Amino acid sequence: MVKMTRRGVLGAFSAAPVVGGLGAWATRRATGDGEKESARQRLQRLHLPDVPLVTAQGLAVHFYRDLVKDKQVLINFIFTSCTDDCPVATANMARVQQMLGAPVGREIFMYTITLKPDEDTPAVLEEYASRYDVAPGWSFLTGKPADIDRLRRALGFTYQDPEDDADPENHVGMLRYGDEPAMKWAGCPVLGNPQHIVRGLRWDLMDAPSEAW
Repeated sequence: MVKMTRRGVLGAFSAAPVVGGLGAWATRRATGDGEKESARQRLQRLHLPDVPLVTAQGLAVHFYRDLVKDKQVLINFIFTSCTDDCPVATANMARVQQMLGAPVGREIFMYTITLKPDEDTPAVLEEYASRYDVAPGWSFLTGKPADIDRLRRALGFTYQDPEDDADPENHVGMLRYGDEPAMKWAGCPVLGNPQHIVRGLRWDLMDAPSEAW
């Protein structure tokens, strides 16, 4: 069962105003690097590690070069044995996919990554995804524990308290989304109203007035 603490909920909500935050930070830090490293390259190195992963269909991929580079993406973390918040989060993501429609798999790509890779094999993830009528454009991913943990930390799914952070059942209920080439990144509570999530996504990623949706 997920131990979603009040700190975790606040952490998820606090991510919402950070539109472009990672990109802006990388730009500032890259100033002293001259032409050796662009802001986009620095952002990738620090926050979008190219760790190897495996899809629910058993396909070997790399996080940055195969899944994120030149794309608009939605990313969240779950584990399949969770019986509390993860099913709600996954159902919300399924609703988000339905509401976004045709752009998913063409312009926007969705990734759900397990926090318990030792338990969540590709076969387990494939069965889990089948419960939610997952359509093309949404991938469930596993990998080596060290790579998963590195990715989780780089993307900001962390707790300040080391003890809380070490417990995979105490994960942050956040959805991270971004436009990689534009270096626009933000987050919102994945347990929130799917309509509100989609409104924010379309405004931040697709530059569409919320009234049009």
